[in-house]
Amino acid sequence: MKIYKKIPYAFLIIILFLVIIFSGIKFDVKSVYADKNSKLEYLDIFSKALTIIENNYVEQTDAHSLISGAIKGMLTELDPHSSFMTPELYNEFKVETEGEFGGLGITISLRENLLTIISPIEDTPAYKAGLKPGDIIVKIENMSTSGLTLEEAVKKLRGKPGTDVTITIVRKGELKPFDVKLTREIIKIKSVKYLVYDNIGYVRLIQFNNNASNELIEALKELSKNNIKGIVLDLRNNPGGLLTEAINVSSIFLPKDKTVVFTKDRSVKEQHYKTENIKHKEENIPVVVLVNEGSASASEIVAGALQDYNRAVIVGEKTFGKASVQTIIPMPDSSAIKLTTARYYTPRGRSIQGVGIEPDVLIQQGNVTFTGHKAFITERSLQGHLIGESENNDEKLQKQTDENLLENLNNDLQLMFAIDMLKGLIANASK
Repeated sequence: MKIYKKIPYAFLIIILFLVIIFSGIKFDVKSVYADKNSKLEYLDIFSKALTIIENNYVEQTDAHSLISGAIKGMLTELDPHSSFMTPELYNEFKVETEGEFGGLGITISLRENLLTIISPIEDTPAYKAGLKPGDIIVKIENMSTSGLTLEEAVKKLRGKPGTDVTITIVRKGELKPFDVKLTREIIKIKSVKYLVYDNIGYVRLIQFNNNASNELIEALKELSKNNIKGIVLDLRNNPGGLLTEAINVSSIFLPKDKTVVFTKDRSVKEQHYKTENIKHKEENIPVVVLVNEGSASASEIVAGALQDYNRAVIVGEKTFGKASVQTIIPMPDSSAIKLTTARYYTPRGRSIQGVGIEPDVLIQQGNVTFTGHKAFITERSLQGHLIGESENNDEKLQKQTDENLLENLNNDLQLMFAIDMLKGLIANASK
């Protein structure tokens, strides 16, 4: 090792150059230098522009803020999902993936440079206020959202719990914009809700946070005690989350070592993400998956995988259509770059970027009216039921939550269609 250290650097360059020549490797020196010179030229322009701003702007400037702004602009030019996160924004991003944060409970994106709601998260201020997928936020506190990055918009929407924020909404079908006043609160996301209907288990997966698959497994275990014969997996208005959780959820319903999704980077190199040997499996039970335009990212990965393997029937409306991969790259000053580094594809190689997943059965959202008994019945809802050992002082609260869920689902046209279809699958499987 010491011998190599003593060899002059210039001599090593000469040796490398000779090796390239005699090995027959084509090396376009002109193009390399042209590319280098081009970058140096633009960097020189940037440096001069920075100096002009620092010396001539009407107020005192801060070099760090100027350079951060330049990086932000550079990333904004790429696509709506690439962005620069200041240390503060990066810290908020990390908190959000833990499943508890302060805010309104909406997932937003940029569609054609418009700040658009992908979906409101259930049981949050945004959800209770009636915000819908596709709503466009044109103002926050009477200030235009034009030109804001996603991270900047999130920062404006979040704040101290108990404080109010007013947003101006443009909604399809409404003649003019309207204001919605929301009160911020700590958002605690419980990823899974579930109920039993006859011999069918209904499971709503709200978001793919870091405990989603574990909560889903616990729900399925509870449902199995009721001898269910089929599962409705509701991914409507699920904006996505962690890729690892999408893999884990898919692993529950698919055999081990099956490709759930694969990515291609700029060099067209493929990376396959496969199902794991997870602790609870439901590989044979009939499944219907509900989706809509608020189903995005990780939701689309799961729905696409189950559809490609014919493991589930997909019912509802076309999904959001986000099939790009963002990599978070921490920077030395505790900021981070969120950069789109690849596209992802379903197991059969379908790209859904910009087009979404087409359901097997297209059903628009609508309402149905029931007469007679409530559709969903659980053991817990029966008067005088035997109290389970694990039931505790939160029973009244949980029962109220169950009843609220019942009320919301009883007139759900898409869900009722899914249940009817699932009954047919169950009957056909029993023949």
